[in-house]
Amino acid sequence: MHKVPVGVLGASGYAGRELCGLIARHPKLELAFASANEQRGQRARIGAAEVTYVATEDAPLNRAEVVFTALPHGASALWVGNARASGARVVDLSSDFRPGAGEAEAPYGLTELMRAKIPGAAIVANPGCYPTAILVALAPLLKAGSVVPGATINVSAASGVTGAGYSARPDLLFAEVAEDFRAYAVGNEHRHLAEMRAVAIELGAKDNDILFTPHLLPVARGILATITVPVNEFTDDPSALWHEFYRGEPFIEIVDQPPSLRDVVRRNVVRLSVTKAANVRQPTLIIISAIDNLMKGAAGQALQNANLLLGLNEQAGLPA
Repeated sequence: MHKVPVGVLGASGYAGRELCGLIARHPKLELAFASANEQRGQRARIGAAEVTYVATEDAPLNRAEVVFTALPHGASALWVGNARASGARVVDLSSDFRPGAGEAEAPYGLTELMRAKIPGAAIVANPGCYPTAILVALAPLLKAGSVVPGATINVSAASGVTGAGYSARPDLLFAEVAEDFRAYAVGNEHRHLAEMRAVAIELGAKDNDILFTPHLLPVARGILATITVPVNEFTDDPSALWHEFYRGEPFIEIVDQPPSLRDVVRRNVVRLSVTKAANVRQPTLIIISAIDNLMKGAAGQALQNANLLLGLNEQAGLPA
């Protein structure tokens, strides 16, 4: 069976390794190369496959139809250009081409919301993990114009430590993280905010601020976001709008009870619940959204976008 060759730049990081594992199990793709500068020449067992890392500058870009760039933010844009010059299409997992980043425009790969823009694209900007969990939860309300104009959308979200990347940092050592829970980037200045604001405006936000406070969970993977949104009015069934908006979407799950990380880890899904807030004067909805930050928040969504780029079944190779 003919398989489509794809490559991964930055394959030794958490998202890159997750991608290599997904590609190894994909029925229609094969890994043409995997780059990791600091581990060049080393072999790694990823799932059932053995990968030998090459230096980024030695990666045979012209052998791949699609190149995934999982390089650090700021370093990715150069290699996206190199991959394009070789004739490959690109799914970029960095922030370099996302809304609000300032680089050349590329379709935003929040697949369920931007699907029509992806198949013919040269470059797809894969969303950040926090924006995926938050924007999927907010999109039905924003599209419907149901958020109170000028109201602040409050988001408190917690991520596992793989969200901070693979580089060694003392504050992410097991002894520093275990049995603890802390906020970071306090002050509403997280780097994902520009991306969230830009996409929220595109979806229909009406002068709505997003007040975002991230937290670090003492777990390896997963994001749980609690989102409170002032709305114009309540409806009898608060989740009906989401059921209709995401009808037929295989990777979106609307549930009655608040989701937990155990519901989503190692799955390419966004699982969310919607509840009316009691004991408040302003009608307010509480949305709980859960994802695996390495799957739907990174590698899984990147593969979902690559499937669309290549005209393959969107669900191919992805655990739902």
